[in-house]
Amino acid sequence: MIDIEVREFKKHDLRGGIVIDGFPNIGLVGAIFSSYLVAAKGLDQIACLDSEKFPPVSMIFDGKPKFPARIYAGTDPKIAVFVAEFTPPPALDRPLATRMLKWAREQEASMIITSVTLPFLEEEEMKTDSPVLGVASTQRARDMLAKAGIKTFDIGMITGAPAVLLNEGRWNDFDVIALLVKAHPLVPDHRAAAKLIETMSRLIPNMKIDVGPLYEEATKIEDRLKSIRAQALRAEGGPTEDVYK
Repeated sequence: MIDIEVREFKKHDLRGGIVIDGFPNIGLVGAIFSSYLVAAKGLDQIACLDSEKFPPVSMIFDGKPKFPARIYAGTDPKIAVFVAEFTPPPALDRPLATRMLKWAREQEASMIITSVTLPFLEEEEMKTDSPVLGVASTQRARDMLAKAGIKTFDIGMITGAPAVLLNEGRWNDFDVIALLVKAHPLVPDHRAAAKLIETMSRLIPNMKIDVGPLYEEATKIEDRLKSIRAQALRAEGGPTEDVYK
């Protein structure tokens, strides 16, 4: 059994609030949107997570050391966000998910929102604006998805920590919503992160955040990718026009 310890720096009233899983995933989407949430809402660090199975690193910010996995919280809206600078290996998926759920219930939070990023082909990424889909652990949470106008993920398979959160949420009659978004597998995907925040804003009252900077960064990255692809095509003797326009 892998033990994951939550070390609280300060108390924070999360009764009725929402816990957000921001651990990194494909395209670093979790890391991008969770860090953006912390900065945009001015969230305060209230705890850290530690385990013998975590990487032995210290994140230095403003000359101060920080644990590589932390919890930030705020009051408007009442949320707590799990943030990490490392991608957990599969062996940590179940321990992390069960610890997160236990902590959320201890805090008397009302729900956990997690994210699932699905890789897609370059052609899909350049041509299709894929919607964010949702799947929920309880009928209450499914009703929330319907009220927010979020289409449901009806059939398929989810793996990793989000899968454990959904299964354990159903078993414990605790509301868990997983939001599924397609993301670029090779570069940080700011567009997917922006879409997740926009979708969360439909589920969380008072969650108004300007995601314009994320879309601007996404456009810059996409322009660089188009330029690289065009150069590769010319080097291979192919058409000089970007075929993904």
